[in-house]
Amino acid sequence: MGGQWGILGYGQMAQAMVGPWLESGLLQPEQIAACVRDQGRAAALQRRDGVAVGVDLRPVLMADHLVLACKPQQLHTVLETRAALDPPAMEGQGLVISILAGVSLGRLQAAFPGRPCVRAMPNIACRIRAGLTGLAMAGHLSPEQGQRVMAVFTVLGQVEQVSEAQMDGFLALAASGPAMVAVMMEALADGGVAAGLPRAQANSIAQVMVAGSTALLQKEQLPPSALKDAVCSPGGASIAAIAELERRGFRAALMDAILAAQGRSRELG
Repeated sequence: MGGQWGILGYGQMAQAMVGPWLESGLLQPEQIAACVRDQGRAAALQRRDGVAVGVDLRPVLMADHLVLACKPQQLHTVLETRAALDPPAMEGQGLVISILAGVSLGRLQAAFPGRPCVRAMPNIACRIRAGLTGLAMAGHLSPEQGQRVMAVFTVLGQVEQVSEAQMDGFLALAASGPAMVAVMMEALADGGVAAGLPRAQANSIAQVMVAGSTALLQKEQLPPSALKDAVCSPGGASIAAIAELERRGFRAALMDAILAAQGRSRELG
């Protein structure tokens, strides 16, 4: 993958993308320049990852392609800082890829006129190349530019092309979803401890159980309801557990959590 890549913001999600890009050979360390707000953190990240990390916005803007990975609330400040640069940065003209929740393609195009803009929403499993990324691309991208975007994210895992109107919903399910699954697994392990299992063993059992259930669904192309029906025998322990979840509103709580994440994503833009 040719060209220089600027990463504006180098937090957990940006690091989860950069690691596999380097490991796969898609990008080389010298092709990446990242920007954070704290000098000490910049130095530590540069030592750890072997890429240029600093506090200066200019080299990031001057890269051929730009990845916006700061907090969405910080974008306005970033754009003000960019406008105040004297002399102005000679900015690249390649892709602008934003992973910022709620920030529309229209706002991106207004901030970077004439450049091909893409909204991407990867999830944290990109860190081990098992991620899921939603892409909404501006209509004027060339086929070559579209292929470049796909190459950048395919190396991180599965890619889904979605409309921009669906992006907040995608974020809620795919990007916020891992946190909900983690809370669910933690609660399951707590239940195992309450039932008499040692903590370490309960944690391990919960993780292996969830991973195996997911693998079975994917391999046999089953809907979740089919797995539930296969496990729940008449009058058995599993259907008793499901009945308790229904009494406690478990499904409704998860649905409401997705809608809450979607709503917050819209607010952030």
